[in-house]
Amino acid sequence: MSLRPVLYHIFPKPLPYLPALALQEKIHSIQARSRTTSSTGEKEATQSSLSGSKHPDILLLLEHRPVYTAGRRQDAVALDEERKRLVRSGAEWVATQRGGETTYHGPGQIVGYPLFDLTRMGIRTREHVCRTQTLLKDYLRDRHNVPSFESTHTGVFVSETEKVASIGMQVRHGLTSHGFAINITDEPLRWFDQVVACGLADVRAASAESARAQFTGKRVPLNIREECEVLRDMFGEVYHMPVKSLDEAEVEIWQAVKEVEAVAEQAGEWPREPIQT
Repeated sequence: MSLRPVLYHIFPKPLPYLPALALQEKIHSIQARSRTTSSTGEKEATQSSLSGSKHPDILLLLEHRPVYTAGRRQDAVALDEERKRLVRSGAEWVATQRGGETTYHGPGQIVGYPLFDLTRMGIRTREHVCRTQTLLKDYLRDRHNVPSFESTHTGVFVSETEKVASIGMQVRHGLTSHGFAINITDEPLRWFDQVVACGLADVRAASAESARAQFTGKRVPLNIREECEVLRDMFGEVYHMPVKSLDEAEVEIWQAVKEVEAVAEQAGEWPREPIQT
């Protein structure tokens, strides 16, 4: 029996955060709706019914336009002054339902949204997070000759005080959203300097590009599209599933993706570094 493929899409331009968040919600709704079976409209709760569901597992790989996001456990009132300051820097600011604390997303950083049905895969939430973390460590080692530092914190570190990747997942009824972010070029680092990222006061952001230069002695410019393709293939290997490009066959999802791409196209340029106020 052939394995169900993960359908991936790599976005050509940085996406505004809120339309990308709405796209995740749209895909989550499509996946959840697929679980509602039979003419009576009752939800089948058994593993057998889930294995027969037709909805795809989706992997979105992209960059965001400059944005700071806060996690669901943070106090919005306490964050108000920080929000105002960060918006003045030229970035957006959005409260989210993911785990973790304030972090930054922007050009030069690959964000991955694996929108998977863990129940159908037979994978628990913690295993999903661990697989993603291991994948990112393997990517740095195998692709860039960069060893990771074993930290007690979630994410990927290249030293005790340098963090290159963050992980923040949300799982609802076995369906995942949000995901990971890994700094590829140095462009995001100036933006990270504006905050205590992920609540870790003694940690600063690093990038694959700078870490590679540090460990190999040679700085090589990295191409976001090429690095997305490497991560895409690694997801297929780690989850033991083929990867296939999302296309018009998934009509509803494809249309939603194209709508978000149109928004990104119309948004024009973005600030390349924080505005100092």
